[in-house]
Amino acid sequence: MTPSASTLAFVESPVQLLNVLEWAHAEAASAPGGAPLLDAVPAQPSRAAVRGPAAAGADADATAAAVAHAPDRSAGAGSWLRIVVLPPTDPMSRGQLRRMAGLARDEGYEVVWQEARGGRLAPLKALAALAKDVRAARRVVVGDPFSRYVQLLLTLVRAEELVVVDDGTATMEFVAQTARGERLVRWHRVGGGGLPGRVRELAYAPVSATARRRFTPAAGAGRRVEVFSSMPVTVHSGMTLRVNEFAWTRARFGPPRLTKGTDLVGTSLVETGVVDPDRYLDAVRALTLEHGATRYFAHRRESAEKLRTLSEATGLEIVRPDLPLELIARRGPVGRTIVSFPSTVVHTLPYALTGTGVTVAVCDVEAAWLTGSASPRARSFLAGVTETARDVHRLPAQTASAAG
Repeated sequence: MTPSASTLAFVESPVQLLNVLEWAHAEAASAPGGAPLLDAVPAQPSRAAVRGPAAAGADADATAAAVAHAPDRSAGAGSWLRIVVLPPTDPMSRGQLRRMAGLARDEGYEVVWQEARGGRLAPLKALAALAKDVRAARRVVVGDPFSRYVQLLLTLVRAEELVVVDDGTATMEFVAQTARGERLVRWHRVGGGGLPGRVRELAYAPVSATARRRFTPAAGAGRRVEVFSSMPVTVHSGMTLRVNEFAWTRARFGPPRLTKGTDLVGTSLVETGVVDPDRYLDAVRALTLEHGATRYFAHRRESAEKLRTLSEATGLEIVRPDLPLELIARRGPVGRTIVSFPSTVVHTLPYALTGTGVTVAVCDVEAAWLTGSASPRARSFLAGVTETARDVHRLPAQTASAAG
């Protein structure tokens, strides 16, 4: 790795990498002499490239303005930021991450792919490979403050500035838990593992405690924490908040062509053990009938068996996005109405699709849909995701259950 990057970012999912690009775009635009704000949304050069040389020539005039306003992508233009990808093991996430890494490299940033999973020694090998750069970085950006591997890396951080970008709705819980001084625990996680699990928690406690302290700003200790988020959060204790309005996404893609139909957005609430599979199927079937939905954008964690069942029961076309949904929707084509269950997209899509005429609707989750093993926080957390969404149309949960 080159030694010149002053900012080091760690991402473990495609959405985290997208939000790092959004943060970098906002940072460059706000710096003295930074990238200028666009007067309009430019055409997409990638579409011309896909159609071939002849079409690319025809689009030359249309893309000239975009090129003129684009940030400097020459060698070294993004040398201030190095993005370290710590990929998960599932193929869908890895595929999306590789595509997002390509977009980051197109912006001029250095991207390092560092395997930290898949074997007992993999985390230690990755830690040894990254230790020098982590200690040298003057600013560190993280995408998942709940990640145990990220928390382990934080024990090596000497940087005075720490930036937390969105990892979906988990940002809401992160801000709330740090405000209360609580241990960082994902909202859908429940205790388990018996005695071995408790032993692991005790052994990990010092690392977790260090991470909590690192996420707490302290002027005297030279610690600054910024939250870069699209979520409805109120920061505390000296944290600073910068709103992620998806300016980079809007500048690089779209506006999309709109279809007459409705698109449904899938969720991994079944996979995380929060929602009962049969209740979820009933809700999707009801929403399909009521709104005339034709496509279902699958979450990257949804199982193939579940998606096959949904398709057979509803007739929906199942779409496996190769990029985060914010980019897919912005590129288009996309339905005039997008319906989702409580999830990140009910907060991010209104930003990404502002001015396009797309309506985003969210369907509440009834308490009866939850599994017996769901976290006690599940119902209130999901309700909070729905109630705080801006510029969306709310659909009552009983509509879905009644229609089923």
